[in-house]
Amino acid sequence: MRISLVVTTLNEAGTIGELLEAIDSQTRGPDELIVIDGGSSDRTLDLLRQWAGTRPWVRVESAPGANIATGRNLGIRSAAGPVIAVTDAGCIPEPEWLERLEAGFSDPGTELVMGFYRPDPRSRFEAILSCLNLPDAAEVNPERFMPSSRSVAFLKSAWSKAGGYPEWLDIGEDMYFNFRLLQEGVRRTFAPEAVVRWRLRPDLPRTLRQYFRYARGDALGGMYPERHALRFLTYLSAASLIAAPRRRRALIPVAALAGLKRMSPAYARALRRLSPAEAGAALVVLPVLELLLDLAKMAGFLAGLSAASARAPVKVR
Repeated sequence: MRISLVVTTLNEAGTIGELLEAIDSQTRGPDELIVIDGGSSDRTLDLLRQWAGTRPWVRVESAPGANIATGRNLGIRSAAGPVIAVTDAGCIPEPEWLERLEAGFSDPGTELVMGFYRPDPRSRFEAILSCLNLPDAAEVNPERFMPSSRSVAFLKSAWSKAGGYPEWLDIGEDMYFNFRLLQEGVRRTFAPEAVVRWRLRPDLPRTLRQYFRYARGDALGGMYPERHALRFLTYLSAASLIAAPRRRRALIPVAALAGLKRMSPAYARALRRLSPAEAGAALVVLPVLELLLDLAKMAGFLAGLSAASARAPVKVR
C-alpha cells in the first residue's frame, strides 16, 4: 500500500523541527511526503527545503495565500499514492502513527481511517484546558466520531467523492469534509492507537480567538446548528432564572446541578491526567474556562451567520 503524507505549513519555524523528527522516526514511513507552504514569512521554507534535500521522497511546494483546505487539495491532487495520510504542522505523530493508520485498511472495504490525538501540554494552563476540550479515546463513540485532519488517512477516491476540502472555508474545513464523507457513505474505521500529540493554544486570548473562529466556520459551513442553538437556549434560560422573581429562583439549584453534570467529564479527566495540586485548581478554573469559551463560540457563530447571510447558505446534514 503506497501512502502519501500531506502536510500544510505557515510560519512554523519554531515547531516544524519536531514534526520532521517525528516523521523520520515513524516505524512505517510515508512513501512520499508533500508539504504545501501557504507563504511563510519566517524560516519555515528554508528549514523544510534543507531537510528535504537529503530525502528524495519529500516534495516541498510554496503556494502563497493558500489556506489549509487549498493547500491540502493541492498536495492530494498531486499525490502518487492511492492512500492519503494527513497531519498538521504543530503536531507530533507518535512513532507507530502511520503504521496504525495503514493497519486500519486491513478490511478491504475501509475508505477512511480515523486516528486519534492527545494533548501535549507545556504549561499548567494548557494541561487544564485539555481536560475541557480533548476527550480520552475510551470516551469516543466511533460511530459518531468526527476526526480532525491532524490524524487521518483516506483513499484518494474517497477524497474525490467528497469533493475535496472546501477551499472557501478558512477554518472548520476538516469537519465540513467529514460531513461530506458521511453523505457519500464512505466506510470508516476508528484507529485509536494512531496517535498524534497536539499542543493547544498557550494562553487564554489565543484560545478564545481559536474557538471564535471555529464557531464562525460552523455557521459559514452550516454545521452543528442544533448544538449552537442549544448553547444559546441554555444561557438564555440561565439568565431568565437569575432575573426571575424570588418564587422562581428555587430552580437555580437545579440549573447548578445541570451545570455540574455538564462539567463532570472535564472533572474526571482532570483527576486522571493532572497532579493533585493541578486537579484542585482545575475544579475551580474549568467552569470559568467553559463559560468564556461558550461566549466566544456564541459570538463567533453570530459573526458567521452575519457573513453567511451575504451569500447562499450551505447546508450540511
